[in-house]
Amino acid sequence: MKRARLIYNPTSGKELIKKRLPYILERLEDAGYEASVHATKGPGCAKHAAETAVKQRYDLVIAAGGDGTIFEVVNGLAEKEYRPRLGLIPSGTTNDFARALEIPRNVKAACDIIVNGFSRELDIGKADDKYFVNIAAGGALSEVTYEVPSKLKTVLGSLAYYFRGIRKLPFMTPMNAHIEYDGHVYDGDIVLFLVCNTNSVGGFERLASKSKLDDGQFDLIIIEKMILPKLLGLGIQTLSGKHLKHAKIKYLKANSISISVERDVKLNLDGEYGGMLKGEFKNLKRHLEIYVPRTDNKHFSERLC
Repeated sequence: MKRARLIYNPTSGKELIKKRLPYILERLEDAGYEASVHATKGPGCAKHAAETAVKQRYDLVIAAGGDGTIFEVVNGLAEKEYRPRLGLIPSGTTNDFARALEIPRNVKAACDIIVNGFSRELDIGKADDKYFVNIAAGGALSEVTYEVPSKLKTVLGSLAYYFRGIRKLPFMTPMNAHIEYDGHVYDGDIVLFLVCNTNSVGGFERLASKSKLDDGQFDLIIIEKMILPKLLGLGIQTLSGKHLKHAKIKYLKANSISISVERDVKLNLDGEYGGMLKGEFKNLKRHLEIYVPRTDNKHFSERLC
């Protein structure tokens, strides 16, 4: 019998997964899995649980929670020679990675995708000794996702990020950056850089609209120094995808990226604090096999037959 390990955050989404555990386990067992559960207890717990699942040679690992839970589970799987297939049951605030894969927040629909058994090999990013599936970013605005209190996210959802971001705008200071990407070089004063592995960042689904999930390429977005009113206007343009035509935006594709800046910068990895900036980013093409809907998602490089 196949074995599945469900790793879930018991506090995510108003305890949504905890309430639906009997249903999820029943669906897995009906699909032929011997299923077991691990509830996370704090930072690093989901990563450790995923590493244990690898050692015990589980066929399937399911990350149930928000982007932070998925980030930890991926870090527990990514560097191993044997990597179980990954399933997702999103229940976080923004669910950027699940949103890019078109996996709904509805538990029944997410379970349907897993038990239907259709999967794709997807890219992940490597930043020094850490891995990410969605984004690596640096700059004042990139700190918003891990600075917002969890209780505020529960009450306001994605709006909590927007409110905190608006408060930070007047205090943003530019940083001089040297960026090398696939043999090319960029030098200049910037306020933010985004190394995107998917199209959805912070709930903005059009931020990296040209992104592909399996092409071995990052979408590198560089936001150059600009005055506050223009920065506010840029935020509005992001909602419609018009920001890509902005004169102060550089939108580039690359497999390997090196970034150095003139001052200490905190690194954001999939919405989590990733330590201080270590500027080597490598795209690992089709590194993890993940259950996804059987649809022609425009962010895959190959269409279904």
